[in-house]
Amino acid sequence: MRSGSVFRYRCKKKAHTRTGQKWADEDGKKSIDADFDKMTKYCVAIRVLCHTQPKLFKLQEKKANIMEIQINGGEMADKVAFARSLLEKPISVKDLFAQNELIDVIGVTRGHGYNGVTFRWGTKKLPRKTHKGLRKVACIGAWHPSRVCFSVPRAGQYGYHHRTEVNKKVYRVGVKGDPNSASTAFDLTDKPITPMGGFSHYGQINEDFLMIKGNVVGPRKRLLTLRKSLLVHTKRVALEKINLKYIDTASKWGHGRFQTDAEKKAFQGLLKKDREAME
Repeated sequence: MRSGSVFRYRCKKKAHTRTGQKWADEDGKKSIDADFDKMTKYCVAIRVLCHTQPKLFKLQEKKANIMEIQINGGEMADKVAFARSLLEKPISVKDLFAQNELIDVIGVTRGHGYNGVTFRWGTKKLPRKTHKGLRKVACIGAWHPSRVCFSVPRAGQYGYHHRTEVNKKVYRVGVKGDPNSASTAFDLTDKPITPMGGFSHYGQINEDFLMIKGNVVGPRKRLLTLRKSLLVHTKRVALEKINLKYIDTASKWGHGRFQTDAEKKAFQGLLKKDREAME
C-alpha cells in the first residue's frame, strides 16, 4: 500500500445493498418475479433463510444466527408463495407451538474440556498404591485383537456435544407484555414469569417465551433449535392436558421467601428510596 493512497475494501460496504435496490425500481421487481417463476418451474425444494433478532435480548451478542428451514407440503407454487409471504416478517413462537404439544430441542451441551476416564465415564478408581496414577483404566484390552475396542473408556473431550432431546412437553406459551404470565386458575396473583431478581445469569423475560417440562442442554444464553415432533403420538402421557396450578416466582438467588415485590414490601415495609419516590 502506497503512502497517501486511499483504498476502499469490499468488507467496509454494507451487506445486501444491491439486493435491496432491486425492490426500488420496476425493472428490479420484474427480475425478482422472474426468479420466483424459475423457482416454481425448476426447483425441487424450497428453503427460507431465517435469522434471530439479537436486539430483542440484552445480551452481549450482536451478530444474528442464521438457519435454513425447508418448506414442506403442497405444490411447488404453493411453497414459493408461502415463502414469499414470510419475507422480512418476524415469526413469533406462539405461531409455531401450542400448549400440551410435544417438541424436540436441539442444542450443544455444556463443555467441560479434556477429561480423564474417571470423570468422563465414571470408572472405578484404582488402589492407592497404583503405579503412575490411579484415575485410569487398568487393562484396555487383550493382546489380540491388537487394537483398542471402541467400548473401552478413554480420556478425551467431555461436553460441548451436539444433542437432540425429543418429546418435551409444552406447559405454557407466553406472550410479550403479559403482566400475569405466571398466574394460574388456582393462583390468581398478578405476577410476571420473571422471578424476583431475574433469572440467574440471564435477567428479565421481556419477549414471548415457552415453558417446557424438564431441562434443556447447554448453559444459559446458548442458542437452541426447537422443532415439532417427528412422531405421531398415541400414548396417554403424550396426549394428556396440562393444567398448571402454581408457578414459583420467588428469588433464585437468595432464600426465595416472597413471590412478588408487593408482597415483600407489605411484609418488610417500604425502603427509603420508595418513600422518597412517593413524596
